[in-house]
Amino acid sequence: MCSLFGIIDYDKKLTTRQKNTILNTLARECEVRGTDATGIAYNFAGRMRIYKRPLPAHKLWLHIPSGVNVVMGHTRMTTQGSEKHNQNNHPFAGKADGKSFALAHNGVLWNDKTLKLTENLPQTSVETDSYVAAQLLEKQKALDFDSLQTMAEKVEGSFVFTVLDSKDSVWFVVGDNPLCIFRYNGFLLYASTEEILCKAAKRLRLSTPVNVQKPEEGEILKIDWAGRVTMGNFIPHTTYPHWWRYRPYYGSFLLDEEEQKSIYGDLFDAAKSMGVSEDEIQALLDYGCDPDEIEELLYDPALLHEMTGELLYAY
Repeated sequence: MCSLFGIIDYDKKLTTRQKNTILNTLARECEVRGTDATGIAYNFAGRMRIYKRPLPAHKLWLHIPSGVNVVMGHTRMTTQGSEKHNQNNHPFAGKADGKSFALAHNGVLWNDKTLKLTENLPQTSVETDSYVAAQLLEKQKALDFDSLQTMAEKVEGSFVFTVLDSKDSVWFVVGDNPLCIFRYNGFLLYASTEEILCKAAKRLRLSTPVNVQKPEEGEILKIDWAGRVTMGNFIPHTTYPHWWRYRPYYGSFLLDEEEQKSIYGDLFDAAKSMGVSEDEIQALLDYGCDPDEIEELLYDPALLHEMTGELLYAY
């Protein structure tokens, strides 16, 4: 469970001080989803700048220089790759067609090691599963709707990716994890959940947003420096067909979809808010775990993803 956050001041209405206050408030509200590391990326003086530290947001003062209008951020809860080694933290730097980009990820990928082999990706010191997405974009030597679609259809797991390019466009690649965008007059804010944005807006005493957007799974959004939105899509990867649901062996298989949602709907919702996919929860239910056991696993993400990874690949 991590959180994405950021700001696009497309009408340049905010002062640098206001933007810094907004960024720090957003980051601290995002601590509910991760306190192991905090990072931001932005373009300044013709270069991509990435600042990240293995510290919770409240122990940092995020600062951007004057003239920066687009910032992409991330708070991390470690699932793979120690946060003490800063190269494992988000955002990650990459280059496509000679131009820099930065990538951040909320979720967990479970086929990163397989992709490194099948795609012949270079070995690096980065241990985080998320980094394979940056490598896939670098391999395609492009950052556009086509390359993002290809990347999104190759990775398996739970995800929302944000990518900041060298022209101050932010790309959102939305899998089965949450994302919310608040648009105000002249600027927009985004974070992994609406609740985070509401709390940040209240602390900042912002007015009601003119628009609230919650992109759906399979969508790719590009929001440029001027606030213009372009959309693409990808086909979400189905990793778990649940072919044994029709066998009368495990109790959860005897329930139809409506009954499952009625009984386990709160569990699925809680898991999704913590970056755990419905397939992973279903795998645990199918295996025979009861909801209380699964709830405990949600607070031990390394063990949960190790267990569900084995279950998902076993069939």
